[in-house]
Amino acid sequence: MEPSNHAISQYSSTSERLAVRLAIHNYNNYSQGWFAWAGERLNKTGDVLEVGAGTGELWRNTDRSGARLTLTDFSPAMCEELRKLPNATVRQCDATSLPFENESFDSVIANHMLYHVDDPEAALKEFARVLRPGGQLAVALNGRDHLDELLGIGELVGRPSQIRDKAHIAAETAPGLIGRYFEDIVSERFPGAFEVPTPQPIIDYLSSLDDEPLNAEQREKVLKVVEPRIAADGVFKVNKNMVLFTARRQ
Repeated sequence: MEPSNHAISQYSSTSERLAVRLAIHNYNNYSQGWFAWAGERLNKTGDVLEVGAGTGELWRNTDRSGARLTLTDFSPAMCEELRKLPNATVRQCDATSLPFENESFDSVIANHMLYHVDDPEAALKEFARVLRPGGQLAVALNGRDHLDELLGIGELVGRPSQIRDKAHIAAETAPGLIGRYFEDIVSERFPGAFEVPTPQPIIDYLSSLDDEPLNAEQREKVLKVVEPRIAADGVFKVNKNMVLFTARRQ
């Protein structure tokens, strides 16, 4: 089974779009960044698998000295980035067909990737297959209202979020799917918001949602919304709804 058409078009040949979107995290107003915060809650010992690891940013901010780390992604471009990480095994594969034996790992991590999969339940079933009994699953997902302020501007300028509109799983629906294969589910929401001091990161993010940057008319529409809020508040505030689910394989 292939990843979603959107994921293929956005990520198979480049890692730049993901890097642009991750840049919004530079404006996080919480005391910790997402990767450090999530990393504290992961089992990072023994045989650790991250599925859909993207650029590997999680492991550039997390101590993994006790882990035998395996990273996968469907995208050749992402795998190229992942191979830059020392002491990690990298495999290009689909999340719903992992090239590993049953019960190969002590933990499986799916960090903000399941909404790119057309059949997230099939991926969760695979995660359970390769996890050892008692192993930890960690899944990060966004709520339906994640980045509402930013994505609302995207709707205004003709750059809607295909991820939010077409995803087959979100933070609100995840417990039901995860509970079919795992137990002892715990959810924790990442605190804070993003406070963006200039319009350019908003423009860059919305440009990354398509193959072409925003045109002059679209940029002007963005500025008409963003600049007055920055003038009034000093920042353009973007609320986030990022949830980390952990669970255990029976």
